[in-house]
Amino acid sequence: MLFLLATTVLAVFSPGASRSPEPLLRTKPSPPEQTAPEPEPQPPPLSADEYDRLTRTLDGYLTGRDCRLSIALHDLRSGATYSYGADRTYATASLAKLNILALLLLQADDEDRELSADERRLAAEMIRYSDNDAADELYARIGFDQGFVAGNERLGLHATEPGAGGVWGATRTTTTDQLRLLRAVFTGMSPLSERSRDYARELLGNVAPEQAWGVSAAAGEGDTVELKNGWVPRSSDGDRWTVTSAGRVVSADHEYLIAVLSDHHPDYFSGIECVEHAVATVVAAVDGGDA
Repeated sequence: MLFLLATTVLAVFSPGASRSPEPLLRTKPSPPEQTAPEPEPQPPPLSADEYDRLTRTLDGYLTGRDCRLSIALHDLRSGATYSYGADRTYATASLAKLNILALLLLQADDEDRELSADERRLAAEMIRYSDNDAADELYARIGFDQGFVAGNERLGLHATEPGAGGVWGATRTTTTDQLRLLRAVFTGMSPLSERSRDYARELLGNVAPEQAWGVSAAAGEGDTVELKNGWVPRSSDGDRWTVTSAGRVVSADHEYLIAVLSDHHPDYFSGIECVEHAVATVVAAVDGGDA
C-alpha cells in the first residue's frame, strides 16, 4: 500500500512527468495519509504448560462432583484455542435448536430465498423462547433425521447423530462439532450466506433473559453475547440433568466461540453453576489470568 502511494507521488512530481501545470491544476490534492491505529496487544495462544495446568484445574473442579463436562473455546481474534473432553459425546437437549436453525437457513439459501414469514415466526419462537413445538415443526421442514444428517455433513458435523425416531433433543454431539457449527454461524468460512448468518445472530442475541446463562459467564459489562442453551432431566440417566450452552461472546479485545456440553447433574441449577464455572475458568486462563 505504501509502495503504491509512493509510486503515485513520484509519478506526479518527478522531473520526467509532464511539465504542463494544467494536469496538476485539474488533479484534486491527495488527502493526508491516515496512519492506522496500533492494534491492541493480544495474549498469545496457550502454551503447553498453561494448557496442561488448565486441564488439571478442570479435572480438580469436577472430581467428586459426579457429573461430566466438556468445553471447547476459540478466540477468533488471537487464535487461542482450548478443548477439554473433546472426544466425549452428549445429548444436546435444546441446543439442537441452533443446529435446526442453521439447516433451515441452509435450505433457504439453496432455494435462493429468504425465510417465509411463518418460518421466521417459528425460528424466533424456537431460539428466543426455546419453544419445542416450533422446533418439531422446523425439524419436519428440514427433512427430519435424513435432512438433519445430510445438512450436517455439509456443515462438517461428522460426530453429530440425530436421536432415534425424530427426537431432536436426543441428538448426540461433541464440543468439537458444536464449535464447527458456531464457526458456520459466526464466520465467513461457512456454506451459509451472509444474510442467513446475520439473521441467526439476531435471534441468538435476543434470547429470553431467563435463558441467557451459560457461555455468557465469559462476558463483561458491555460485551455482546449470542447464545443458545439446552437443559433437560433424562430418564435414561436416572432423571439427572443434561445442561448445554454454546455461542459467541465479543468484547473490545476478544471474540470467543464457546461450546459446553455436560450431563449427570443432580438438578438444573447445579448444572448451570458447573457450566458457568468452567466457562469462567477457561476464559480467565486464555485471557492471561490464573486458571
